[in-house]
Amino acid sequence: MTLLRPSRLALLAVAVSAAGVAADGTFNVVSFNVAGLPEILQNNGESGDKTNNTALIGQKFAEQAFDLIHVQEDFNYHATLYEYDNHTYRTATSGGAAIGSGLNSLSNYEWRDFTRVKWDECSNASGADCLTPKGFTYMRWRLAEGVYVDAYNLHADAGTEDDDETARNANVAQVSAYIEATSPDAAVLVFGDTNCRYTRTADDIDLFSTANNLTDVWMQLERGGVRPTVEDVCANPAQSATCEVVDKIFYRPSPLVDLAPTSFSYVAELFLSDPANSSSTLSDHNPLLADFSWAASATLRSSDFLGGPHGTGFSDISALAALSAPSPAGATLSLRGSERLDAVGIALADGATSFSHGGTGGTAASLVMESGEYVNNVTLCQGKYNDHTRIFYLEATTNNGNAVSTGTLNDDCLVSVAPEGWGLVGFWGRDGDEVDLLAALWAPVS
Repeated sequence: MTLLRPSRLALLAVAVSAAGVAADGTFNVVSFNVAGLPEILQNNGESGDKTNNTALIGQKFAEQAFDLIHVQEDFNYHATLYEYDNHTYRTATSGGAAIGSGLNSLSNYEWRDFTRVKWDECSNASGADCLTPKGFTYMRWRLAEGVYVDAYNLHADAGTEDDDETARNANVAQVSAYIEATSPDAAVLVFGDTNCRYTRTADDIDLFSTANNLTDVWMQLERGGVRPTVEDVCANPAQSATCEVVDKIFYRPSPLVDLAPTSFSYVAELFLSDPANSSSTLSDHNPLLADFSWAASATLRSSDFLGGPHGTGFSDISALAALSAPSPAGATLSLRGSERLDAVGIALADGATSFSHGGTGGTAASLVMESGEYVNNVTLCQGKYNDHTRIFYLEATTNNGNAVSTGTLNDDCLVSVAPEGWGLVGFWGRDGDEVDLLAALWAPVS
């Protein structure tokens, strides 16, 4: 058992994750294909030139202050879009047409682990989908301390030829598999230009529901769960909320955070060059807007993450959520480490629930807690090893002031404090031979 002396902790430039954070709130999301291919390649039949249209889109993004915007076809007019927008958090472009994916995100909230993934399959049967590296993006979007939603932005293969259908089906399956591997216990948002319609069964857009338990907000709120059997293509602007576009918004809650859509709308009327002229649209796509409410769980919550996007994902969330009341009191915390955190594990006092993550290296250390004792404070430090960000140090302190630690203390640390009367019951993150990414899971003492 190692106690961290206050004099050492005082020297650290640590970020403190304080208890008593927001437990619920609201947000909105927008999906918009901004038609940013060079005009010489595709003019989209819209009024005005693309530079001016893109400037207006950026202005309207700023005016409306949407919380998370996923754009597609953000190619050659990207600089103009960002010049006129003012969102705090924005992805860097991956390049213009033939170089980049055209996928970008703008947000009022920060994220971590942003990743771009290229499609494994594409088709030029109906167009030039293979001439630019389309695909999808992933980010872990942070709404509040310990409240994360895994957000995906995609632009699937277009066209209706057999090869297009095959490629698009593969695109949907690729995103679905990535969600399964990366976001198994996370709340999820998937939205973008799917190029899918429910009347085209070969697209298999239902895979998001059947394999990933995602719900289409439009289907839920505007269609009452009844899928269209006859193609009803929306005009631009859409004249009805029940007609279908290829752009979609899917969502899924998690045991940590409940998500509930409260409204859905097509909002092309917000993106007109002339508000008095409904034909003055800025893109050939209807933008989608959905409002959500969220609420943190009353029985299981997370700290913030520290570490990097390497290794393999792990999570104790599902197993803990399946228990009636997992209590942190009287647990045994086990660590392994030397220069870095090699492994972490916890065994609850119920005698049946235990978790272990990481490798077999390092020296073992443990903290056996009394019946009313529980870990309510976890300090993590991160650093670089072999160009990967990993957890270099972990120290856990109980409500009785006992502590255990391992690894190398540095000056890039996060102190996470459990809500009052809550304690440590598990973890989620990423691991391999060592621990790469980590967050604590808290539950009420019972």
